[in-house]
Amino acid sequence: MTDLISAIAKPNQPGATHKALVALVDETIGVKLFTTMEIDRARGVARRGFTNMPDAYPASGEKPMRQDAWSEKVQDRQETFVANSIEEIAAVFPDYELIQSLGCESCLNLPIVVNGQVVGTLNCLHEAGHYTPERVAAAESLKLPGALAFLLVGHLKART
Repeated sequence: MTDLISAIAKPNQPGATHKALVALVDETIGVKLFTTMEIDRARGVARRGFTNMPDAYPASGEKPMRQDAWSEKVQDRQETFVANSIEEIAAVFPDYELIQSLGCESCLNLPIVVNGQVVGTLNCLHEAGHYTPERVAAAESLKLPGALAFLLVGHLKART
């Protein structure tokens, strides 16, 4: 957490903060593929704000927000989504083949809530079975660092 606090104060934002955030996530619960997804409720879209694998998952573009079992759990009930097999991932994410090709067969999507609304998610992917109940519990400690990162991004966008 100390590294994240230092990173927030540095120039080159939000890159410095995202780099420290992915390191904190990896140290806390382990992660191979890490992305952040920003939610724009007013426009009904989500966009990838950061990725540690830009060749496979670039931080660009938008996609319409869907209403499905995933969004009900993560966005409406503000609960963490966990899938520990590629079959569980395939049930909710159409890009499961790409996910599997990157050596990932489990995922944890942590909703980041600010002012009563999910502003985005921390998306963590790893090998099959990785996100055990202990790691899911440990992920709760990432909500504050995640909120700081999303608030920083929002602050920077408001200034441009």
